Amino acid sequence: MPATQLKLARSFVRYNAVMPPRTTSQGARTRTAILQTAADLASVDGLDGLSIGRLAAELAMSKSGLFAHFGSKEELQLATVEEARQRYAREVIEPACAAGSGIIRLDALCEAFLSYLERAVFPGGCFFASAMAEFDSKAPGPVRDRGELRTGSDPQQLAFELEAALLSANWYFHLFSDATYLDRARRAVQARLAGEATPLGLHLLAPTHRS
Repeated sequence: MPATQLKLARSFVRYNAVMPPRTTSQGARTRTAILQTAADLASVDGLDGLSIGRLAAELAMSKSGLFAHFGSKEELQLATVEEARQRYAREVIEPACAAGSGIIRLDALCEAFLSYLERAVFPGGCFFASAMAEFDSKAPGPVRDRGELRTGSDPQQLAFELEAALLSANWYFHLFSDATYLDRARRAVQARLAGEATPLGLHLLAPTHRS
């Protein structure tokens, strides 16, 4: 298996982690601007479609100027995955973590993901959904959370079904430009969580589901 693909696959393991603030030097700001554009492009064209030449043309930079920041396509791809991970953490993980704990956090995580799609944080939809399609045989499982669930609940099955609803929303929303699919995913998530919740879990979910 190519070394590049192995390294890219490992980058997907912790895309949910919140990262410290970026440095503020001019070089770091330029690198950040490059990577923001690279992540947007890769969400549409895929990581394999990303190259220093393609990015230089998009940014109206010289290849040599961009090469000073990234010495190879592999380095560019890995840095782009990291940029996408940080953006995902800011847009999805941080709002969910601020919502509370347990089943409320799990519900907030799903809602934050749907909002991230609705707001087109990446122009091609979820960056990691695209990357998983590219590197599906190497991508790990979904982010999971623990909460107020019934005894005997299968967290892996629950995580699988929630992710299935969210990824389906991503693909259909972008395929048909129809926000109805986001609403369908919200209903699927709410029904699935309610079906696994204890009375306490249902009580905690009720305020978010009345809106």
